[in-house]
Amino acid sequence: QVQLVESGGGLVQPGGSLRLSCAASGSIFSINAMGWFRQAPGKEREFVADIRWSNGITYYADSVKGRFTISRDNAKSTVYLSMNSLKPEDAAVYYCAARLAGSAVYDYWGQGTQVTVSS
Repeated sequence: QVQLVESGGGLVQPGGSLRLSCAASGSIFSINAMGWFRQAPGKEREFVADIRWSNGITYYADSVKGRFTISRDNAKSTVYLSMNSLKPEDAAVYYCAARLAGSAVYDYWGQGTQVTVSS
């Protein structure tokens, strides 16, 4: 079992920045990758970014490339999502997820943290 706890959401003005954190606990040795997803009201959940736990390779959705950065601190078992130049369309509940070694899907999810972008 892996437990994920997100933090760092809040209200920010367009053009502003936020950093989300996701702390993992439990069987973290089995994690292969961690990612961030988001879901806006009335929309499906969508991929934002992920990072390979072992080598730090990252992937981003086209909509956030150049604005968002995913990073990890292995010692703290924590993954971060630094979000810059935020737009109103970035507003959503952001979820952290963990994918286990050998899995093709994300196996564990956090409870989500709200990001609101509004003036």
